[in-house]
Amino acid sequence: MRIVDLIEKKREKEELTREEIKFLLNEYLVGNVPDYQMSAFLMATYFNDMTAGELLEFTMTMRDSGDTVKFDDIDKFLVDKHSTGGVGDKVTIVLAPILSALGMGTTKLSGKGLGHTGGTIDKFESIKGFKFSKTRDDVVKIANKTGIGLMGYSDKIVPLDKKIYALRDVTATVPSIPLIASSIMSKKLAIQSDVIILDVKVGDGAFMKDIEHAKELARRMIEIGTGAGRKVKVVLSNMDEPLGYLIGNANEIIESIEMLKGNAPKDLKEVVYTIAELALKAKGEITELSEGIEKIDAVINSGLALSKLREFIAESGGNGDLVDDYSILPAAKNKVEVFSNKEGYVSKIKAEEVGKAAMIIGAGRATKEDEVDHAVGLKILKKVGDKIKKGEKIAEIYYNDAKNVEDSKNMILDAYVLQDEKVLEPKAILEIIE
Repeated sequence: MRIVDLIEKKREKEELTREEIKFLLNEYLVGNVPDYQMSAFLMATYFNDMTAGELLEFTMTMRDSGDTVKFDDIDKFLVDKHSTGGVGDKVTIVLAPILSALGMGTTKLSGKGLGHTGGTIDKFESIKGFKFSKTRDDVVKIANKTGIGLMGYSDKIVPLDKKIYALRDVTATVPSIPLIASSIMSKKLAIQSDVIILDVKVGDGAFMKDIEHAKELARRMIEIGTGAGRKVKVVLSNMDEPLGYLIGNANEIIESIEMLKGNAPKDLKEVVYTIAELALKAKGEITELSEGIEKIDAVINSGLALSKLREFIAESGGNGDLVDDYSILPAAKNKVEVFSNKEGYVSKIKAEEVGKAAMIIGAGRATKEDEVDHAVGLKILKKVGDKIKKGEKIAEIYYNDAKNVEDSKNMILDAYVLQDEKVLEPKAILEIIE
């Protein structure tokens, strides 16, 4: 079997066999296929797609390139929630304790952020002493106590994905739907769960800029899950404005805690509740999503969900008292206010621009080597549909280093798109695909 023949076959839109896909990927993993040949294959895939059979085999071979994690000793209905990423996306921090309070468990890999703002790991690591579980035994121990099992990515889990993604990043093949789907699902299938719920962000601040491409990605991921015998549900959520009001790592911990105290931004609440309702439905506790609202309200109003977060933080080495005392979290030394230079109704907030405004003051990473400043961030005060007067305050920037603050301020001003006519408040959930 020659690699050049497999590249030619994909170039000519012919379907590769299971054996051919396994051979290509396994030989690349051990270094017998050079990057230039894999690059050619990835570009051929970018233009010619994959069949359902190819995609399933490609994903399963990726999954099997490293360790898989089973949780036979956790006696709970296990939920693996994944987001494709967005600005102000703190859903996991809120959702995991809610699911725990509802009698379920969260088992998922969480990552560090690269780009706009930090990932889930960065957000939790803004808590002094907090250590993410790095082994299966650590995750099981904490998940059995708290119902929350979050684990950092390991080089031993789906190592092939890391190698291929690095190549995609420098060969302009990142925006390929089958390659995105296989990258996400290979990691989801490597971790045991009873249901996988995917939050696919759509819009300016998301990887998927329009709903048709997002639907196609959702369809392909469900297709992979079905082929692998796993239950997959997808939520398409709006990222044409940041989620919630607070952006930045410690900031997002605070807004998450506030939601668990019943003080939820409307859009964040809609996303979290929808995913929790889908989990309840998958477990068989409800038949219609609306039946879950009362159950979720109950665990928030009773304080049970908040106590689960407190317990998880404490079990992970942090000070759980921070849920009642935010001074335990790092805080930026300086603040600057941003005032609108125009008037009108907010029709859009360019989430990517807001994310970059946070990143350049230290809330995110431009490169993998960059250090995140957990204390810094932004607060936006106006959302889509709101009226803004000229000279009215629209945001606050919390910073330690003044170097890029003026640029950050200008990015926020540019992010706000205003119009004369009143705008309807957007939906946070665009579609649910089961």
